[in-house]
Amino acid sequence: MTARLGVVMAPISAIKPAKDSTLALLLEAQRRGYELWYLETRDLYADSGLACGRARPLTVHDDRHRWYSLGEPVATALRDLGTLLMREDPPVDAAYLSATHLLSLAEAQGARVVNRPAALRDANEKLFALHWPHLCPATRVSADPAVLRGFIAEQGKAVLKPLDAMGGASIFVLADGDPNTTVILETLTEGGQRYAMAQQYLPRIAEGDKRVLVFGGEPHPHALARVPAQGETRGNLAAGGSGEPAPVTDGERAVCAELAPTLRAHGLELVGLDFIGERLTEINVTSPTCLREIDALFGDNTAGAFFDHLEGRS
Repeated sequence: MTARLGVVMAPISAIKPAKDSTLALLLEAQRRGYELWYLETRDLYADSGLACGRARPLTVHDDRHRWYSLGEPVATALRDLGTLLMREDPPVDAAYLSATHLLSLAEAQGARVVNRPAALRDANEKLFALHWPHLCPATRVSADPAVLRGFIAEQGKAVLKPLDAMGGASIFVLADGDPNTTVILETLTEGGQRYAMAQQYLPRIAEGDKRVLVFGGEPHPHALARVPAQGETRGNLAAGGSGEPAPVTDGERAVCAELAPTLRAHGLELVGLDFIGERLTEINVTSPTCLREIDALFGDNTAGAFFDHLEGRS
């Protein structure tokens, strides 16, 4: 019987196919003979306790002009799809959390969901790393602008960011005494109503914000250094950073080894660790990217390495 793979993702029509990591995973699954099924979060539902979805048969193509074909939707029990990749992008808002609850129901009924839905709820990408504070830069999280302002004063210079964004959105670098501090803190915290993160500014960002992909606790040997564009402080590719090849260092391997038992225990099969210098800044769990960039720079098949891991643990 042909193995089936469902993917829950943002609209496939809107992706950038030359860069999209979910497409890379789907192309590899198709090469391996999986029958592909496509869902968006709005397609998930429960019927008398059974987790279901309106799934469409999917064919993918490595073509930047025509990268997918979809069939007509079919109402199906999610457990019948076998394995589900949850690849919906942040923000992790109420709709996202509701989708993970439906996927947890599917998991209880026999589906394999990657990454595990409970972990997607628990492992906030900005906060999860704070379980290992000795690996991180100095960090303060608060909804109180005065508390964050105090951190900037202590550090002299800090990076400010929301807890639920991606791609470098709404990231600010503030030096103590910057005249924009008040308005930025008011905006980030919505006047003291939302939490924001302040981290010690690390000058080694000039060398790049490094993405290390981790499969089942084991680091992929090749990584991507996302180097900020001239005049920028953000290395994110979505913010104009450029990707440069970077091997995984012994220090980064040691960090992965320290995190691995927790990642495995939570069912976090595909994770992206972000490093600036030797410091861990984020643990990305929702839809880690950079597979295609690493492939282009190193001649890898990163998605193939991930499926080797996934199938080895089936």
